[in-house]
Amino acid sequence: MNEERFGEFVLVRRHEYVAELVLDRPKAMNAVSTAMARSLGAATQALAADRDARVVVVTSSHERAFCVGADLKERNSFSDADLMKQRPVARAAYTGVLELPMPTIAAVHGFALGGGFELALSCDLIVADRTTVVGLPEVSVGVIPGGGGTQLLPRRVGAARAAELIFTARRVEAAEAHELGLVDHLVDEGKDREEALALAGRIAANSPVGLRAAKRALRLGHGLDLRAGLEVEDAAWRTTAFSGDRAEGVAAFNEKRAPRWPGE
Repeated sequence: MNEERFGEFVLVRRHEYVAELVLDRPKAMNAVSTAMARSLGAATQALAADRDARVVVVTSSHERAFCVGADLKERNSFSDADLMKQRPVARAAYTGVLELPMPTIAAVHGFALGGGFELALSCDLIVADRTTVVGLPEVSVGVIPGGGGTQLLPRRVGAARAAELIFTARRVEAAEAHELGLVDHLVDEGKDREEALALAGRIAANSPVGLRAAKRALRLGHGLDLRAGLEVEDAAWRTTAFSGDRAEGVAAFNEKRAPRWPGE
């Protein structure tokens, strides 16, 4: 297993075809400072270009938190000009996770609040342990969710439920979060990383061309009418139909062996 550090607060570990993106600012419970946001942007840009990474798992090095959101201590020192200057850096961090072309999984424990929950929402799947507490409390400090929360949460749980959670700024504990669909898999305490990596391994056994095309179809087709969505699906299918992965997948099936994906 090799590791690559992006700045002081973000680490990428390689587990064969699974890349683990580690939030590593434990002294601040992974609060997203300008420096950390810049590192997240750089790490996701590198991962997006990595053809060997079939799945990305976002994890935390802090034992009691996934991420508590924006660094409000840093923000308290900002002038209006500072805040405007930071905004594109912060947006690049969240959209960097959201726009990764391969499947992504968040492994969540403890607090995932504000921007921390938005990082998890930017992933395709969320695995959470029983210590998890999620929420978008931004209106309680005079702003709104600005890392994708107002758009990603209703896509998960519907407009009315998202409105209630955002307007009340309330925190939601693990069992209710799972019941409401705020997280996808609820696992035993301390097992979120292990279970997320295991799930990523199962996903990574499949065609990398197929995985990326399926994600593209899911993302681009969401919200379109059925006819337009089927056109998106057809375009994604065409990128797989004449690929080396499709040829290998059919051959492996007929020869009753595990596929050796060329990834192209």
